[in-house]
Amino acid sequence: MKYGYIRISTDKQTTENQRYEILKFAEIKQLIIDEWIEETISSTKKLDVRKFGELLNRMKKGDVLIVSELSRMGRNLMQIMKILHDCIEKDVMVYTVKENYELGNNINSKVLAFAFGLSAEIERNLISQRTKEALARRKAEGQILGRPKGSKSQIRKLTGKEEEIRLLMNKKISYSAIGRILGVHRLTVSSFVKEAV
Repeated sequence: MKYGYIRISTDKQTTENQRYEILKFAEIKQLIIDEWIEETISSTKKLDVRKFGELLNRMKKGDVLIVSELSRMGRNLMQIMKILHDCIEKDVMVYTVKENYELGNNINSKVLAFAFGLSAEIERNLISQRTKEALARRKAEGQILGRPKGSKSQIRKLTGKEEEIRLLMNKKISYSAIGRILGVHRLTVSSFVKEAV
């Protein structure tokens, strides 16, 4: 199957430009689109609520996906990389019209996917570095970082269950058993008992 995928973010935009680009590209490649998937949804929405997510799940070996550009597929480089990786693993061919990428299960695609992955890692490292530098600058300026001391939340997982915990403890029931009864870890019970019971 050959799929044309079109996504716009708002109903004020039109799908016609993307459809025209994909049809023109398909004509040059001598491909016939079997099914169009169109949606008006932000790329920040999770894949499982998008038609595109459903399409990715049902695509199989030998299928072809054509999009006008990479940004139509995902919200950021990391998400797009995951989508491309999954397509390559399934042996699905992906064409992007504007960037002129042909991504399939071949060495060129894997090199390109590696390059995308590397650039995503560099992007993450740059963001991390900028964050650390900003925090160091604020600290040097005398600004107190982090949560103020004593600002720990007064409401905890077991708040309101003090009496129930006391009764269970009086029956010599272990923290592990109390944790299982209340659906929490034994250490949660232990620290709550020390502070509140």
